[in-house]
Amino acid sequence: SVVAAVKYELPANIVLAVAGQEGGKPGQWVQNKNGTYDVGTMQFNTDYLADLAKYGITAQDVEKPGCYPYELAAWRIRGHVKNDQGDLWTRVANYHSRTPEHNQKYRALIMRRASEWADWLDKNFITHQVAQQSGQARHTDGHGGQVGERQ
Repeated sequence: SVVAAVKYELPANIVLAVAGQEGGKPGQWVQNKNGTYDVGTMQFNTDYLADLAKYGITAQDVEKPGCYPYELAAWRIRGHVKNDQGDLWTRVANYHSRTPEHNQKYRALIMRRASEWADWLDKNFITHQVAQQSGQARHTDGHGGQVGERQ
């Protein structure tokens, strides 16, 4: 969701691309070849969910409809973007798999979907770039003109 992207300071087209690629549905459980399951709208793997148990996050939380699975996915994508190695698209594709073969396939799919979403967002919404300057964020009109400032 766009709200989740904004909350976790990610480009909206990336979060929308991952959501579209995952293509899950509320309540959906898909079994993988390794015996794990992908759960809910954002297809969280049960192995990964085991790591989130320390935060009280369960498969039942992410299988439900609503915003929470998208927010959790955006949080996870942001972690990959900030902490993982490789270019942006490889780090985003780590959401799906860190195994190079699987990552490369997912990476290509996400890049295509993200490009499509970027075009759609540009066509249908007025967007602004946010630039950091001297500890303050300033919004620009995309052409260097300042739109507003927040402390």
